Amino acid sequence: MSGAAEGSAGGWDDGLIARRAGEKDAMEDLEGLDGLDGLQGVKGLTGALDGGGSVLAGAEPRTADGGAYSGPLRARLDALRELIGLSRARLEGSILDEAGRVLEEASARQRLSSRHTVVAIAGASGSGKSTLFNALAGVPISETGLRRPTTSAPIACTWSDGAAGLLDRLAVPGRLRRKPLAGGDGDEELHGLVLVDLPDHDSALVHHREEVDRVLALVDAVIWVVDPEKYADAALHERYLRPLAGHAEITFVVLNQIDRLPGEAADQVLDDLRRLLDEDGMALGEHGEPGATVLALSALGGQGVGELRELLGRFVQERNAPARRISADVDAAAGRLRPAYVAMGHPGLGERSREQFADRLAWAVGAVAAGETAERAWLRNAGRACGTPWLRLWRWYESTRMPGIGKPRAPVAPEEELTARQRVEQAVRTVVEEATAGLPAPWAHAVREAALRGAEGLPEALDELAVAAGTPGRPPRPAWWPAAVVAQACMTLLQIFGALWLVGQIVGVLEPGLLPPVLVMLAGIIGGPLVEWACAAAARGPARRYGQDAERRLREAAAGCGRARVLDPVSAELMRYREVREQYVTVSRLRM
Repeated sequence: MSGAAEGSAGGWDDGLIARRAGEKDAMEDLEGLDGLDGLQGVKGLTGALDGGGSVLAGAEPRTADGGAYSGPLRARLDALRELIGLSRARLEGSILDEAGRVLEEASARQRLSSRHTVVAIAGASGSGKSTLFNALAGVPISETGLRRPTTSAPIACTWSDGAAGLLDRLAVPGRLRRKPLAGGDGDEELHGLVLVDLPDHDSALVHHREEVDRVLALVDAVIWVVDPEKYADAALHERYLRPLAGHAEITFVVLNQIDRLPGEAADQVLDDLRRLLDEDGMALGEHGEPGATVLALSALGGQGVGELRELLGRFVQERNAPARRISADVDAAAGRLRPAYVAMGHPGLGERSREQFADRLAWAVGAVAAGETAERAWLRNAGRACGTPWLRLWRWYESTRMPGIGKPRAPVAPEEELTARQRVEQAVRTVVEEATAGLPAPWAHAVREAALRGAEGLPEALDELAVAAGTPGRPPRPAWWPAAVVAQACMTLLQIFGALWLVGQIVGVLEPGLLPPVLVMLAGIIGGPLVEWACAAAARGPARRYGQDAERRLREAAAGCGRARVLDPVSAELMRYREVREQYVTVSRLRM
């Protein structure tokens, strides 16, 4: 049950959802919850509330005289308590205050007698509620009269002993506690009833209205008494009946003073009252369906009072009004908590989001560039080993003319470093947006905070990875390199031998014959580039694989760093949300 009323809205002004339509609308709102991974349904809860409201594993909440809440209600109360505990660090206290008051009132009510049902009679001035109170009691207990207001404080009438604790909770003083007429009709069937007559809810005195709101927040059921003149009063419907729609099963709406209506006017007014209640969202208990009880009577003339007494008797003997009231309060609390727990989209971190985040970090850390650099280094090493000596000599000469060639790259310019940092920040923002799409605002904020905390040192950590990856060892050589080196050496020797042969002929040391030495020299001159070209073609595959391995290692290192710093904290927050969502599903009695 909710706590004491706050402000002019009263304890009932909570925007309750009509139970008749609430579950259907809620199921439509919860369709977006399927976007999170790992939800396998609602776990069974075996905890219970002890006398002080704490959760005890395996315990069963019992009232002072041995009564116990039913299993589903007990599970919902346990889930609500767990929900509050898991959410306190993520939600503002004001969001959870009303749910906490529901748990407190549930705990307070379960400690009191379950053999008694507390029913309040409420109504506007002149509606005849005090007259109805006296008619049910069979004795003039509550003062009636033309002067308003007549009832200035709650007056209670009990049909059996043992209700002192309940009346103490309602703060009904001993001088205003009465007994019904001894031996009156219906005393046996009303055994266990505690009937409370309230001040007028439209009283000009603020204290009277506050008393009405306070007691209405604590009773098990309410009889609203309306008269033919004020049954459509906007204040009654907007302040009480419409917010009370979710409590229809513990609500009686009585059209009093029908003896003042001629002919069929009473039926017409009663039909119009039902129409207004339907517009308020209050389910009407007709055709065997659960809902509010609506009937017409004359408290002064006695017409219909017996029917109301009979209905009250059956209602009291069912002994489940306190549980119904608590269940309706839990429904109301769940309705108010819906914006904090129901996702409107498909939040979560899917495999695609994780891969895209890793790709963005790899791009920011320069994994592709590192792979290309490693590939070029492999090819350059192959060229040095298998290239012609004349080409290597030329490259050496060029390097002496341009000292910057072949040396390590200069440090990254500040502008480029800033760009890399911006890429990291953009990657974090993107993954957070994907993870929180449709997530309730408090949980989206928690996910965002977790990601930003983890991303504070991420650019620096990625820079360290890039520096470590930028100083690799000497690239490995394939098995065919020695043969290529020997072949290139042979081509070089052919060139030298042919040249010496030709020189010897020129100086006359050897017999003249131009063709043989020229052919030998041409074989070396042509064979050397051919060997180098063949080695370069054969080196492309290993060089590409070497570069891809370097890129993969840096990519995996960057992904692991991003996962540890950003994705894991985000996943932890989403897991907490999944846990509270499961508890909320139990509280709201919805099926996934």
